[in-house]
Amino acid sequence: MQEITIKDEYIKLGQALKLAGLVGSGVEAKILIQDGLVSVNGELEERRGRKLYPGDVFEMEGNEVKVLGL
Repeated sequence: MQEITIKDEYIKLGQALKLAGLVGSGVEAKILIQDGLVSVNGELEERRGRKLYPGDVFEMEGNEVKVLGL
């Protein structure tokens, strides 16, 4: 499982996908999320602006990423 560390209280899902290197742009993230290819904490997520907090886990195409805080 990959991990990303955030310095703020939360990170939006689209930004987290970019930070983890799973997408190259916000547009790509938007399309993949809208197509139902991304889940958060085991549940399908279709909102790019979904806030992720430390401890949350998101997944896209078999790549799991855990959000960590400082």
